[in-house]
Amino acid sequence: MKLVIDNLSKTYANGVKALQNVSLEIPTGMFGLLGPNGAGKSTLMRTIATLQDADEGKILLGDINVQTNKHSLRKVLGYLPQQFGLYPKISAEMLLHHFAVLKGIAHAGERKELVGALLQKTNLYDARKRHLGGFSGGMKQRFGIAQALLNSPKLLIVDEPTAGLDPKERNRFHNLLSEIAENIIVVLSTHIVDDVRELCTQMAIINQGQVVLKGNPLKLMEGLQGKVYQKTINPSELKSYITHYNVINDKRFLGKPRIQIISDVPPGDGFLAIDTSLEAVYFSQINHQN
Repeated sequence: MKLVIDNLSKTYANGVKALQNVSLEIPTGMFGLLGPNGAGKSTLMRTIATLQDADEGKILLGDINVQTNKHSLRKVLGYLPQQFGLYPKISAEMLLHHFAVLKGIAHAGERKELVGALLQKTNLYDARKRHLGGFSGGMKQRFGIAQALLNSPKLLIVDEPTAGLDPKERNRFHNLLSEIAENIIVVLSTHIVDDVRELCTQMAIINQGQVVLKGNPLKLMEGLQGKVYQKTINPSELKSYITHYNVINDKRFLGKPRIQIISDVPPGDGFLAIDTSLEAVYFSQINHQN
């Protein structure tokens, strides 16, 4: 099964072009949608999830036309939005049972077995009697995945799932997503480059509502190999270097700007060649478009 997005466009009432002719083909596995805040990622996720309509284009999940058959899509969709609320004084087990009833799992025995299995899968079984208000950020995210898996979805959408998680919880969440993506389509929307590098076999970079690059992360990195150079400069020189070189990134190192540039030929001038990274690929696209 594939998720096919064909020439999708969306303009809001205030004139913002949130999506501009977005086309993607997403197979089973983990697909990363990478872009800065405000790039259009959440708009695309909400449109796929039938929470809003596009102005133009179409979305197909297998033989389901998402725009004309929203009910069929929702039956096979799991969705973890960027922000979601939980009842703080209800236990994880009780709320998951409640969500299961809402999703049509009426038989008590079947529901108990499913809820227990999902709590085990998300490593929340030992905390199943605890109130959700006492959960950490990572535990709440894992509970969000548990509820998203109640209907055994064929498509799972997760929007900025690791933002704010500590390294341990982030790794635990990565392992969970990787396991889930072995059998279904998982679309991971994020602005965190490492999430895509560590998890995804296919990806796209979106900026200002447009897909600016797509492909396999390793192959995209290979395309920049031997073209990325680095140099530490004085703060007063930064503007001049931006004028004369294709500067894709600058960050402080021991108080001074350390810039990275892309050049097809060795630039000299004290620059040192460095191994490429997915971060360099990302910034080369985002900064080029901006």
